[in-house]
Amino acid sequence: MWQLLQFPLCPFSRKVRLLMAEKGIAIELVREHPWERRDEFVDLNPAGETPVLVEPGGGTVLIGSQPIAEFFDETVDRMPLIHGTAAQRGEIRRLTAWFDEKLFREVVEPLMVERMRKRLVSHESPDTRMLREAMRIGNNHLDYLDYLLDHRRWIAGASLSLADFTAAAHLSVIDYLGALDWRSHKQTKDWYAVMKSRPSFRPLLSERMEVIVPPPHYDKVDF
Repeated sequence: MWQLLQFPLCPFSRKVRLLMAEKGIAIELVREHPWERRDEFVDLNPAGETPVLVEPGGGTVLIGSQPIAEFFDETVDRMPLIHGTAAQRGEIRRLTAWFDEKLFREVVEPLMVERMRKRLVSHESPDTRMLREAMRIGNNHLDYLDYLLDHRRWIAGASLSLADFTAAAHLSVIDYLGALDWRSHKQTKDWYAVMKSRPSFRPLLSERMEVIVPPPHYDKVDF
């Protein structure tokens, strides 16, 4: 069984967990606190970031959510997530990068620092200005998702793809931290409800972090 070194509120770890569940690949979860920079973990990934996936018996080591996703999409036929024509695959990769890079940098990472790391690691109070700005920008990203879903059945086109699971992984972290206002985003809310209803999503929604409690709607499909 593959061993996944991950952190529960890391959106990249969540992305890999969703991917592996959709492809029917069993994994053993190992909780890693990246900020501790444990020697054995840094030996596997000098960047000290989750996720890291280790093959049974200490063989292949895969680092980073996108290399892991590409590896299993190339080697496991079940549930292809980067599919279609070259142009369609390019759009899936473009939007996957949008969420992994832009949404993470502008919204997810600041929220994790202010609402999680300061509380769990440095025991500081959050910067309310940073929180407000991250939430404002997060609303802009929901506007963009609304636009995409106005014109497509799924985020990157007519079929469910890696872009959907990547977006859902990041939004699930933001939602856990209570920083999403769904009221004026019906298109994205309806899409996210469908994503939450998938069996691959249920384990994520059932987990809880110590001291950080999600809003009541977090694990409800009909929210």
